Amino acid sequence: MSDYIKYLTRLTAAGGMSRREFLGRTSALGVGAIAANSMLGHAVMAAGPVKGGLLKLGLAAGQSTDSLDPAIAANTVTFMVQRAWAEALLEVNPDGTLSPRLAESYDSSPDAKTWTFKIRKGVEFHDGKTLTAEDVSETLLRHSDENSKSGALGVMRGIEKIRVDSDNVVVDLKAPNADLPYLMSDFHLMIQPGGGRENPNAAIGTGAYKLVEHEAGVRYTFERNPNYWDSERGHFESVEMAVINDDTARNSALQSGQVHVVNRVAPKVAGLLGRVPGISVKNVSGRGHYVFIMHCDTAPFNSRDLRNALKYAINREEMVEKILRGYGSVGNDMPVNGTYPLFDESIPQRHYDPEKAASLYKSSGHDGSPIVLEVADAAFPGAVDAAQLFQQSAKAAGIPLELKRVPDDGYWSDVWNKRPFCASYWDGRPVQDQMYSTAYLSTADWNDTRFKNEKFDKLLGEAKGELDTAKRKALYSEMGMLVRDEGGLIAPMFNDFIEGVSDKVQGWEKNGVFQLMNGLVTTKCWFA
Repeated sequence: MSDYIKYLTRLTAAGGMSRREFLGRTSALGVGAIAANSMLGHAVMAAGPVKGGLLKLGLAAGQSTDSLDPAIAANTVTFMVQRAWAEALLEVNPDGTLSPRLAESYDSSPDAKTWTFKIRKGVEFHDGKTLTAEDVSETLLRHSDENSKSGALGVMRGIEKIRVDSDNVVVDLKAPNADLPYLMSDFHLMIQPGGGRENPNAAIGTGAYKLVEHEAGVRYTFERNPNYWDSERGHFESVEMAVINDDTARNSALQSGQVHVVNRVAPKVAGLLGRVPGISVKNVSGRGHYVFIMHCDTAPFNSRDLRNALKYAINREEMVEKILRGYGSVGNDMPVNGTYPLFDESIPQRHYDPEKAASLYKSSGHDGSPIVLEVADAAFPGAVDAAQLFQQSAKAAGIPLELKRVPDDGYWSDVWNKRPFCASYWDGRPVQDQMYSTAYLSTADWNDTRFKNEKFDKLLGEAKGELDTAKRKALYSEMGMLVRDEGGLIAPMFNDFIEGVSDKVQGWEKNGVFQLMNGLVTTKCWFA
């Protein structure tokens, strides 16, 4: 590379020249656009984060019923909003390791029954109050309260006592749990002043941004927190999140420059969107899964044979091909896959089998009336199309599946976890214990399949305290088989996270823990 081209690259990376002008000058020197963009990208990354600017996100899955209370966050928008203004004790990295956040360190007793978290000093809440161990303790206690309806309640039930010891928060467990630090990264467990008991909707946290204005289901605006404790994060001067549930409108907003980042890019348009100048499509495989859920305690789904008939009546490979367009993988009617470190790859894969489905349907004794599946595209991208494929494959097995399309707005408050058979979506969790404790433990508030199995609960308790990796893996394997064969989960596919990102946004990293870099796009990225 000539010295002059190096100079142009450094000048543009520092903001002294526009990208368009840079490409024009390098083109005149015989440098192709792809090579020039690559050189500029490396230079921008090498220059490090640049402060300033307004980052705009177009997000799907928001609703007018959304709350600012971290306890009841249930969709991508509420998750992203909290990632901006609040923080948990720990954070899961892209490689599955943990990083300290409001807890600067942690350790446990040899039997993993007592865990001590040292709370970081010098951290302020947005209201100027200094973070204390008491704030952390009260937050954990609030989410342990049955009346909180917290999404983290399932993982908190194993805690016997929470106490403060100087700058430390000590958690005593009823039984050993080697994964407790991962549970403390749960996005519901955002630390609030006094635990958020007085006003959990106040959105007062320790995060990189302060919430300025919000209208649920419409728009959220933030300004940079000038007293944020971590100088390596929070580079934008302000952030705006617009709720755009319509896929076409969301992608159009990205293409026109109205927003810089969009989530939930539909697989069928990902290739086209990625060819638009100035836009990159980012995808990463992870723990997210598109599902159909049945309430095991509600007729006709209280019949094990009927539940399994429906599981064999779905064509998983067809869905991965036609709905995910290759941006994902086949599911096996359990909420975990090979991205989990203790996943058992030897569990046989379930396949579409209309003859077996027909036999099980007959033995269930169902009266032949329509089985109603409620669905909306708010459940996951392509949910209605997936339900139609399910209806056709079930028809070949003689199962009368009837689709009821319901409104997108209010889907997560009025349909999910309330109606007996509907489409749903889970981002997954960092470890199997957290996934199972959140949604499959009999007493879990978010047990959306009403799966209540004493043997499963017993195995989950044993797995928490099993420190031998091989034995623990065997326990998780048995639990997965119970969910697959006894439960109400139909999990045909695991999806990639697919997002559209303006080339102006730098610092993007692949992170399959959750969507949008585990929700950290607002705090880790910056503008070129």
